[in-house]
Parts: sequence; structure tokens; C-alpha cells
Amino acid sequence: MAGRRGDSKVKSAGRALDLVDLVAERGSVTFQDVVDSGIPKSSAHGLLATLVDSGWLEHSPETRRYRLGLHAWQVGHAYDGHRKLLEASQQVMDDLSARVGETVQLARLEGIENVYIAIRLSPKPMRMASSVGMRLHAHATGIGKALLGTLDPAEARRRLASVALPRLTANTVTDVDELGGVVARARELGFAVDDEEFIEGCRCVAVPVTTEAETGVSAAMSITMPTSRTDERWPHSMYPMLRDSADRIRRQMGLAGSLSP
Repeated sequence: MAGRRGDSKVKSAGRALDLVDLVAERGSVTFQDVVDSGIPKSSAHGLLATLVDSGWLEHSPETRRYRLGLHAWQVGHAYDGHRKLLEASQQVMDDLSARVGETVQLARLEGIENVYIAIRLSPKPMRMASSVGMRLHAHATGIGKALLGTLDPAEARRRLASVALPRLTANTVTDVDELGGVVARARELGFAVDDEEFIEGCRCVAVPVTTEAETGVSAAMSITMPTSRTDERWPHSMYPMLRDSADRIRRQMGLAGSLSP
């Protein structure tokens, strides 16, 4: 996590934010974990002390570990950038998950990662393990490609070309030009898929819900399921229900039209 803000004009502020991200990602860390993440030992003591004093982190003398503090919780609850979207989607996601019996996820785009903001897990024992706040590579997920499709093509390409894209399975597309074609095709069809590109044995179909131009948030919704539970008509067997659910969310938010044909 450290170094993600390496071009920050205030290096100490960037390191402090990287440190908070590190703790949030791992749940708790030791001083050595912080140093191993790339933050110099000479800076780590001061940063940790400052974050503890300000309530962003808490330190346990018994375990000698650092966890997120009360101030992080307060700031997180004060954030309402996608509050309206979450309010409009709650019942819709409940209904869709109950209807298809599979995991339904809602995510927004941050850089080239999709960040999950709401999840309804499948009641079936075999399902993808995911949680709110999880960040995944957009190029390898259906919901990520649906999100990239809400951007101007040049902007989507710029983001994809800005980092090395990992190959997670044999099906993962990592070539930027090829991904541009995949995203363009998804935009034309109205849905994007993950055909065992992120995890072998798992498929996903996703549709856009909102764009940054409309609400300030690019959001998409998906149905994720084991490949063994998909039928011969997948993804078309899932797409109409997913599209109608996305349109229902848009209507509840007062947005016109549909983003999918």
C-alpha cells in the first residue's frame, strides 16, 4: 500500500495516508509491518505517534499492534458521497438476490479499482468471498469493466495504461488495446462479464448504474456465481433481471433513462 501516493507534494502527509490504508487493509499491524511496507523507520515512529494522538489509530501496549481508531470511524460515517445510491439500492439488491439466489454486488470506481459499497451474499454455500470496502482490479472483473465503460474511452485507456495490469488467471486480459475493445463492446451491449478472469470457477455479469457526470459517482451492479451454476444461456439469462434492477435504482434516484439497451 505504501508508495501509492508517491507523487504527493507533501511526503509526510502521503505516508500518513498510506499508513492508515495499510492498517485498514490488514486490520492491525506491528511497527515492523509498517517499516516492511516501505515507510522508513526514521519516519514511522513519528507518524504512528501522530496518528495515535489524533485518534486515527489506536495502540495496544499488550499486543504492541496498531488498529484503526475512533476518529477513522467518525470520518467514515460522515462520508455520504454515495449515500443516495445506497438508499435507492437496498431493497432492489435484496429483491434481485432473492430472485436469482446468487451474490449481488454494488461497486464504485476509484482509479482502476472497483470498490464494493454494498453486497447481498448468495444463500448457497459455494459463493465468492467478498466484503464491503474490498478493492479489486477493474480490468479483471465484470463490474470493473462495466465501470470503465462509464468513462470517456480516452480516460479509461489512460487509467489502464498508467499501471502494470496483473494476470490473475489464464483468461485475464492485460493488453490495454485489447481491454479497450472489451470495454467498448461491453458499452455497446449494455453489460460486461468476467468469465473466470479474476478467479477460476467464478463468473460475473455486470451493468452500469450511474455515471460520474450524473451523480459524481460511477457505479455498477453485478451478479456473481460459480461457473458450475451458470446455464447455457449465461450471461443472457441474468442480464435482463440485472438491467431492470439497475433501472429501478435509477428511477428511485430521479435519473432519466437507462444505461443499458
